Amino acid sequence: MSGMKFALTQPYQCNYLPDEKEQLLVLMPPDNGMQSTHYEWLITSGFRRSGDQVYRPHCDSCQACRSVRVLVDQFTPSRSQKRLLKKMENWQTRFITELTDEHFELYRRYIELRHYGGAMYPPSKSQFEQFVNCYWHPPRFLEARIDKKLIALAVTDCFGDAFSALYTFFEPDLSDQSLGTSMILLQIQKAKAEGKRYLYLGYQVEGCQKMEYKDKFLPQEQFEQGKWRLIEKKR
Repeated sequence: MSGMKFALTQPYQCNYLPDEKEQLLVLMPPDNGMQSTHYEWLITSGFRRSGDQVYRPHCDSCQACRSVRVLVDQFTPSRSQKRLLKKMENWQTRFITELTDEHFELYRRYIELRHYGGAMYPPSKSQFEQFVNCYWHPPRFLEARIDKKLIALAVTDCFGDAFSALYTFFEPDLSDQSLGTSMILLQIQKAKAEGKRYLYLGYQVEGCQKMEYKDKFLPQEQFEQGKWRLIEKKR
């Protein structure tokens, strides 16, 4: 990280572990401007982005957050994942590069019905676009449709050897269809088709039940104490 400058945020209430305080190590924009290659390197060191901001958890008293990446070529779906893959065979899927009002309307319903009162509530178009877009590395948007109806969209950053799953939202009326898991499976498929090695899934947070789904995509590597550690079976 020679030549890169970082700032440490003040401690604030952790969004995942209510008894903990959270701090972030945030990248200060380089003097010559942020480049996609900077982030491609930083993501291999446990960093992640939100909009244009690049960060990594940096908490004194807690080490629960670990960056996760799925080994695409070695990934083996479980029995339940195989059932989902079978259901997905009639989906229409594609990568696009531009968002539309249709995408925002799906996002708005998703936030209002599934994350009422959360950090992204109330949803607005400007907040949505600032969160998913990035001027120095424009993402791709993975659509999923059934009979031409938009049911889910995954915001995906694409690099030379990896995809990074930034965020997924889906039709809230289909909450019982495991669409979040299905979209990860779809990104793994797309990554494999494009010859990628990894799919980054963001942070696993030990002790946070709503993050436990990431343990189900194996084998994977988790970034701990400056190194990637292979996880071949659920802990």
